[in-house]
Amino acid sequence: MRLFICSDIHGDLDSMENALRLANEENADKILILGDLLYHGPRNDLPSTYAPKKVIELLNKNKNMILSVRGNCDTEVDQMVLEFPILADYAFLELDGLTIFATHGHHHNTETPPPLKEGDILLHGHTHVLKIEHFGKGNTYINPGSIALPKESNPRTYAIYDSRKFTIKDLNKNIIKEIQF
Repeated sequence: MRLFICSDIHGDLDSMENALRLANEENADKILILGDLLYHGPRNDLPSTYAPKKVIELLNKNKNMILSVRGNCDTEVDQMVLEFPILADYAFLELDGLTIFATHGHHHNTETPPPLKEGDILLHGHTHVLKIEHFGKGNTYINPGSIALPKESNPRTYAIYDSRKFTIKDLNKNIIKEIQF
């Protein structure tokens, strides 16, 4: 399974269009969104191409490709307009012998980790800062950054999972970081 992974779209139409284009160009089987799909949140500036109604249309047109978890800006009213589930706080993925705990990051993160066994992967967004680092007892934390509102001078980024490898790329498909398991 080849996954296109992004986080923190925050209703930005340009970012959603980029995500769909890149997922197609990267030959992704599924798109995994790590929360904060429609609303920009009170701590973020309004994205330059903020258009949540148009983002809803694009998401719903691609609903069969999308897996998503709930971000701190996602609510029940968002679920009412989206035609795929977004309100789960996390998802366990078993891929190629790896166990991946996918979440947004506002509840479960490296400071307050979920129950992980040795070697498990914690995958989350929320901070808008891309990362690949080891923590805990043989665990790995991966954050694809934000495709819409990156922070700490990061570029807009996404990640690809394929065959036990995570690769974080910018929107020009330049590799920023990667890890092979």
